[in-house]
Amino acid sequence: MLAKVFPIRLKDGNQAAAEAIVEEFGPRGSAAEEGTLSFRVYRDPATPDYLLFVEHFADQAAYDAHTGSAAYRELIAGRFAELIVEFVEVDHELVVSL
Repeated sequence: MLAKVFPIRLKDGNQAAAEAIVEEFGPRGSAAEEGTLSFRVYRDPATPDYLLFVEHFADQAAYDAHTGSAAYRELIAGRFAELIVEFVEVDHELVVSL
């Protein structure tokens, strides 16, 4: 399993717009992808204009299919990317799962 974590700082005042795009993407993108095991996006109530993506994929090929999908290109690499100040991509390996 491949785990990806993305802390994302948004341009000022774009929290609601970013969340709307992510909510639109979920069913069109991640939920429709066989190799996407989970797609979770968190907000921090104490930090405006910030989102944390936590995603799990069956393997690298599933992640590549995810980022190559039409929904991803339109919504995440397209509209969502315009709202980002910066993000970090962090790969994780699972140690314990309950």
